[in-house]
Parts: sequence; C-alpha cells; structure tokens
Amino acid sequence: MTQTNRTIEARLSQIVRASHGRLVAVLASRSRDIAAAEDAVAEAYRVALEKWPLDGLPQNPEGWLMTVAKNRLTDRAKSHFNKNSTSLHDENGEAMEIAVPANQETDEIPDERLKLMFACAHPAIDEAVRAPLIMQTVLGLEAADIAKLFLVPPATMAQRLVRAKTKIRDAGIPFLIPDREHWPERLEAVLEAIYGAYSAGLDDITDVTADRGVEALHLADLLAVLLPEEAEALGLAALICFSASRADAKTDVNGNFVPLDAQDPALWNSKLIARGAQCLSRAQALHLIGRFQLEAAIQSVHSDRRRSGITNWQAIARLYEGLVALYPTSGIMVARAYAVSKIAGAKAGLNALRQIPVDILAEFQPAQACLAALLAEAGDVAGAVQAYVKAISLSTDEQTRNYLRSLLDALPRPRSVA
Repeated sequence: MTQTNRTIEARLSQIVRASHGRLVAVLASRSRDIAAAEDAVAEAYRVALEKWPLDGLPQNPEGWLMTVAKNRLTDRAKSHFNKNSTSLHDENGEAMEIAVPANQETDEIPDERLKLMFACAHPAIDEAVRAPLIMQTVLGLEAADIAKLFLVPPATMAQRLVRAKTKIRDAGIPFLIPDREHWPERLEAVLEAIYGAYSAGLDDITDVTADRGVEALHLADLLAVLLPEEAEALGLAALICFSASRADAKTDVNGNFVPLDAQDPALWNSKLIARGAQCLSRAQALHLIGRFQLEAAIQSVHSDRRRSGITNWQAIARLYEGLVALYPTSGIMVARAYAVSKIAGAKAGLNALRQIPVDILAEFQPAQACLAALLAEAGDVAGAVQAYVKAISLSTDEQTRNYLRSLLDALPRPRSVA
C-alpha cells in the first residue's frame, strides 16, 4: 500500500469516527429504515476506499459520502417499492422526511442526531432497547461495546437491536419529533445513550474515544440548553463536563494510564469544571434528585481537589449511598465499595464489593480490578494475584492492561515453601 493510500484510509477513518452518526441520522430520518441507512453509509465507505485513492480526496468528503449513500438508499427504495405494502416511502417512491408537528419550528432541535435520538425513543419501541438502539444507530457504538455496558452477551444485544430495527421498518413506526411537552417521556433513553457512548470509552484512551467524548459532551450540553428545566439533562451535562475535564491527565508523558487518585489536578481543565459546576448548580436548584445529578455531584467532589488539594471521601461515600439506593448498577456498587474502603479500610470495602452478585463480580472488569486492589491492601497477595490476572484478561484496552500488569508486578512475591 502506498503512502498516499494509507493517508486516504486514515482520513476516511477520521471522517467515519466524526460523521457516522450524523450520516445515518440524516438518512434514517428520511427513509425511516435504520438498517437500510446503515447499509447505505457502509456502501459509501466501501466506494470511497475504491475511488479516493484513484481520484484523490474530495473537497467535501462528508458531502461526497452523503451523496453516495443517498443514491444507494434511493436505488434500494426503487427496487423494493410497492405502494400496497407497508412502505417507508410515499406513493411516488420519494424518501419521507422526518415529521415535525405543525406548531414546532424545524430548528428547535438543531442537530440531526438528536432528532433521530428522540425518534429512536418512540413509545412503541421496547423501553429496554431504546438507549442501545440510539447508541448503535446515532452514536456509532458496536453491539459488543453496548453489550458490555448492559452486562449481556454480545449476541443477545445484537439480536435485540436487529429486532428493534425490523419492528421500526415493518410496523411503520413514524420518525416523529414529539411536541416539546412530550420530550421528557423520551428523555431518559436519550440521556442514557449519550452517557453510555461517553462512558464506553473511559477505559480506552484512543482517538476514537476522544472523538466520541467530544460528541457526547456537545450533545449533553445542547440538551442542557434546550431543556433548562430538566434536572437530569443538566445533571448529565455536568457529569460529562467534570469527567471530560480530566482527559489530559489520564496519561503521563509516556502514554501510561494514570488513575484519578494519582492525577495532577493542575492538568484538569478549569473551564470544563466551571461549566460542570454551573450545570450542577442549576440542576440542584430544581430540587429533583436523579441519577445523573448524583453522579455529577460525586465528580464535583473529586474536582474540588484542584482547589483544596484533598479528596473528601466521606462526602463521596454518602453520595454513593444515595446513588446505590436510587440506581444500584454494578458499576456504581463497585465505585461505592472503593469509596467505603477509603474511609473504613480494605475489609469494609471488600464486604461492600461482595454485595454484587457473584456471577457479575466474576466477569465485570472494574469489579475484578477493585477486588484485586482491596485484597492486596488487606494482605491477601494470592487472592490479589488471581483477581489482577482476571481483570487483565477482561480488559480490552492495552493501556489499562499495562497499568494492571504494573500493579500485579508490584505485589510482594509469595514466600517459597521450605
């Protein structure tokens, strides 16, 4: 492969990361067929790989991809058109635009991705699959990555997503932007999807993750502006701002992973921290406590170390108690166990960690990493070794694996038996 070809492939990969969700959103909003839109975009990528090395990079690469994908979708619509069927096109075979209520300005949601997100959260779609559908279709996550977030086998998640897309197509579920008064009933899935896309890459420090993080931050901030009276929209914006503020401190000069406790707060982004604090303050003023608001409050306490030089683990542990009572996910329970250990010691943390179901504890990477650290602190070297090995095997990111290996290598060697 020539240098030019490699450059073009790298540029296409960049565009895919930045534009995939937007391309699919625009096409699906017109055709109401998510799977067909995804296929059309994939075909456009394939054609680009063939033509760009020969013809050169287009002046507007995203526009070029959109044109090819639209043509692919139009060809597919014409070949499958039957006006007597449950069609996703009008009687002339033209692609249908996303429907907007007569009293609603079309630019009220000024982002095609958000429009499709609210469409994917339609009440006729199974509630459990709305957020995963948004994550895959609009935000570009693979089914396997989504499955990890929801702690289900990849094949199971893939089947759920296929069934959801088929139902949308076959049942003719309309891609209708709801009136503003109905946004809140679809909001939970949209917020869950945005945070899922952001958190999916928290242990994977790559260019792809960076692009996805910027996109999630933009979408969360946009929702906070559009819905200033929705505490959870403000809470999510605050949460992502606080988390994103530490992006530059997550690796050292050699590219090695640096955990939150060991990060230099001087490297944190003060503007993002200030924006997070502003959103959190506005959320708290609404007196409606929710999951994202509590998570943002926890991250706010961590961020305060930039000012005070210390971490208030007592406050963090109290917030996690409330969060576990409200939203007892495995990830939150692991974080609570770690906070408990910082206050009451490793044994108390281990007791809290073991409240997680055994089958999840055994296969959940954050749980095994936390278990290893707490066992090492408690003096159970053999147990810590076993947990670190398991955590390393469950890690998908090389930097995370290297960090865990360094902790494993730092454990004291077990004494040989005489």
